[in-house]
Amino acid sequence: MADAPRTVLISGCSSGIGLELAVQLAHDPRQRYQVVATMRDLGKKGTLEAAAGEALGQTLTVAQLDVCSDESVAQCLSCIQGGEVDVLVNNAGVGLVGPLEGLSLAAMQNVFDTNFFGAVRLVKAVLPSMKRRRQGHIVVVSSVMGLQGVVFNEVYAASKFAMEGFFESLAVQLLQFNIFISLVEPGPVVTEFEGKLLEQVSTAEFPGTDPDTLSYFRDLYLPASRELFHNVGQSPQDVAKVIVKVIGSARPPLRRRTNTRYTPLIALKAMDPSGSLYVRTSHCLLFRWPRLLNLGLRCLACSCFRTPVWPR
Repeated sequence: MADAPRTVLISGCSSGIGLELAVQLAHDPRQRYQVVATMRDLGKKGTLEAAAGEALGQTLTVAQLDVCSDESVAQCLSCIQGGEVDVLVNNAGVGLVGPLEGLSLAAMQNVFDTNFFGAVRLVKAVLPSMKRRRQGHIVVVSSVMGLQGVVFNEVYAASKFAMEGFFESLAVQLLQFNIFISLVEPGPVVTEFEGKLLEQVSTAEFPGTDPDTLSYFRDLYLPASRELFHNVGQSPQDVAKVIVKVIGSARPPLRRRTNTRYTPLIALKAMDPSGSLYVRTSHCLLFRWPRLLNLGLRCLACSCFRTPVWPR
């Protein structure tokens, strides 16, 4: 007798990784999953529903969910039979990039409200049922920026660092209840949203920022960022495939990086736990040797870097 499908609740499914993950799980050949694909604005559900095709209404349903609202979370869970979620995927998130002096505290708080507290809010809502049943899997779409800081991404990286610390700490307790946590850590992901974001910040004023810092951001960081996404970036489909494997694993890993081509960029921190090697090398590459940085990023796109590279 086949096992009953597992209910998978995914946040942030209007586009990108969330949309691709929902569709891939809904089209699972063995029909192991009943997907509840959520988004804050149901006016954007058209792309997801078109991609779901015949799975819509069968193995995939679309629901409204604002991770920043207790009421919205409760309403969403009330629409799930028994309110029981077997797999929670915390995917909803927002980005923020630019010189710190030119970013408002309200914008920074919004990043934490969505990326960190939004994930915490969902976990608090599903944990009682998971603990009662002594089973569950919580998947968190984190980032390599939760492992290392990246210039001009201070607030976004801080939100991901917070997620890493929170969920690693929680994982210890939850093993006692047979509940697993998996932190999935993509590198750059090429989406329409990212392209628009980089285009917008390239002309933004960032009031209160000194001319030198603004020049560094526009003339050094932004070109390097575009080069990084072009040469090392993954598609949402590829990241979703990794998450599908994590969800289907009998012994889910605590951490799973999705992009082996990005590994050399995080190896510096592993080689020197003090962090000085990473900070100084990153500074030199961006501010003193930008041409060498661009050459290195192009080399990462070569096949010779498509297998993991670990420091000895």
